[in-house]
Amino acid sequence: MRREQEEAKIQAEQEEAARLEKERLEQEKMAKLVAKALEKREAELAEINSLEQKFLSAEQWKIDYRAHAKWEHYLNCDENPDPTVLREINTFMSLWREDQNKNIKLVMEKGEQVLNLIEKLQFLLLDASSNQITEKEIVQYQESILELQNLLHEKYNEATEHLLKKACMYEDSETGNMHAVIKDKNVTFCIWVNLKKEVRFKSHVFYDAHHGFDLPESLAVSSVAVRILHTHYDHVSPLWLQCQSVPKLEVLDSKELTQDSKDDVEESGEEGNKVNEDPSMPEEPSMPAEENTCGRRKSVVSFQENISSIADVNETGEEAEKETEILDISSLSLVEEPLMQEETSEKEEPKPDENIVDLQQFVPVGGVYHIDALQVPRQVKQIKDWSMVEVRDVGLEAYPYPPEEAEDATHPPIEITLRLSDKVMYFATPVIARWDPEGQQWRTDDISSIIYETKEKRITFKMGAFYTIALLQDAHINMPYQGWELQPTGTDEALLIVTTVFAVIQIQIKGNQCMLSSVVVEEKQVLSHLTGKWTSPLNLREVLKRAGVNIFPGECSYTYLSLNKKAPIAEAKAYQQMALLASAFAFGRSKWNLEAGQEQVVFKVSEHLKAESVKDKDWSLYLFNGQKAQKLKITESSETFSEEIEEDSEFHSTIYHMLKDFSSKEAIDKVETASFLFIDAVYQLLLATRVLTYS
Repeated sequence: MRREQEEAKIQAEQEEAARLEKERLEQEKMAKLVAKALEKREAELAEINSLEQKFLSAEQWKIDYRAHAKWEHYLNCDENPDPTVLREINTFMSLWREDQNKNIKLVMEKGEQVLNLIEKLQFLLLDASSNQITEKEIVQYQESILELQNLLHEKYNEATEHLLKKACMYEDSETGNMHAVIKDKNVTFCIWVNLKKEVRFKSHVFYDAHHGFDLPESLAVSSVAVRILHTHYDHVSPLWLQCQSVPKLEVLDSKELTQDSKDDVEESGEEGNKVNEDPSMPEEPSMPAEENTCGRRKSVVSFQENISSIADVNETGEEAEKETEILDISSLSLVEEPLMQEETSEKEEPKPDENIVDLQQFVPVGGVYHIDALQVPRQVKQIKDWSMVEVRDVGLEAYPYPPEEAEDATHPPIEITLRLSDKVMYFATPVIARWDPEGQQWRTDDISSIIYETKEKRITFKMGAFYTIALLQDAHINMPYQGWELQPTGTDEALLIVTTVFAVIQIQIKGNQCMLSSVVVEEKQVLSHLTGKWTSPLNLREVLKRAGVNIFPGECSYTYLSLNKKAPIAEAKAYQQMALLASAFAFGRSKWNLEAGQEQVVFKVSEHLKAESVKDKDWSLYLFNGQKAQKLKITESSETFSEEIEEDSEFHSTIYHMLKDFSSKEAIDKVETASFLFIDAVYQLLLATRVLTYS
């Protein structure tokens, strides 16, 4: 028995000695790798800094392009005003206000021109960086957008009033009432005028639009008109929502990261192999959970704050001081709140109104439905060759419903049926909300009996009064993504594939343009009217969001989802270098990205110079924290996550130099000669989709 114990003790001592020797050898190996990485660091940063000049070239190209377009517009002297020139846009609006032509079709034609002017201003606000646009210009563009929106709606009201005065001239032979549908690609205008005032005609369906209503009997015998004005755009929601920019991740230049990152290379190199076990050494602090500030400030976020670049970093204490050395957070647009309010928020914060829509979580999709009951003016009288029309300077008058009576009086609701557009995707039953002009917000109260027919794309509901209505969808219904892949398809060409729970979205990139290749839902291609059109990444983002396919996270999206939000330094630098490498390398989602913590990202990479898709065996995993890159030993099929470095590989300061060790000369040559416009387009899409955090 004693001999067995002694033998077991000797064996344990030998195993411990072998373990310590193995650790010593590993530590020596890692020390050599770290030393080698530090020796190469300055040269690597200088080389990547040279490549990153392509981003500056792209920015300068955009500035020159806008200046050239402005000059071309001036030389052409066309009828369209330059919306950035206050004198021109004011003259345009003044002339249209004075124009007495109130034909609805002409208003629609002019409306398309107005929408183009608004879109140009919105694009400038979204695309121009802070050093390219002044505070004065921002305010001017905002005011011009609002004035154009208001003027356009005024013109639709004037045209409606003009049409109502002549309603009897378009009387329907069967019902004796007047009804019409007039539409173009931007607007569907439905009008019904109750000329006969008979109860049996209290319901109506506009067959050309498939919208309809069922009125209470009191309205069926009244001199009332019903208008359903469906604008396929949203000029009702707050301006900050209409012009919501991509939250940008700001990081400093590579050279400014050098000193901070030396220690990081040393520490992470040792920790990756679990050889630094000294209990006297404190562990590197992990990034704390971010404060949920978005919820408190949603209702007071201004337009200007929403077009600001953000870093989304809310650290505290010593870690915050450390992070500010490497992160440019000067552009944070957080609303300052008094300290006293924060300390007593639990006591003083009022209970939120559940009927008010949170526009950070739910967004209008498919435009806005202005549903109005209107007074029918005196009709035109035909006397011989003369048409006599009453001229009253009161404008379009609303018909009061419910009437102003005793507060306890009850009135039957109005039933509305809307046929939803085939050009918009609703992945779940839409939330119906009404616009509250006093509170300047969307509300869900006073709307009931909602029936959504998915196959027919029809929704029926009741409301207590006539309202402006929007159908809202969860902004994050397609997040987090189930997968993503970015692969080159030719010279300065690539394909970005984002897979969500409901859809597979494919976006082609070529030069500085991108194109929606397909949206597949339940193995069927949808939104075919949007595919095959080359446009800018920014414009494609807006088009897809308006169509209900939102794969573009907002400033506060992470607060509505359960995910591992990545540190800006790691995420932003990864997107930059992925874009630089996208001409010759394919990138994709790794399941281990969720296990890697907040400070670093994990993704799969493969050299990709041929047309066919990447095979599973060709993928390799890489870890990157913004300052150090390494190839991982594990694969996607490994049982557990490990930061152990791949055999015969080294640490590098960048993904570019990491991949250089395992790549062909042809691939690296392709990277170095890639167009700066293509690189910028890829970068803009990666920033917009945030695939490393939202998948």
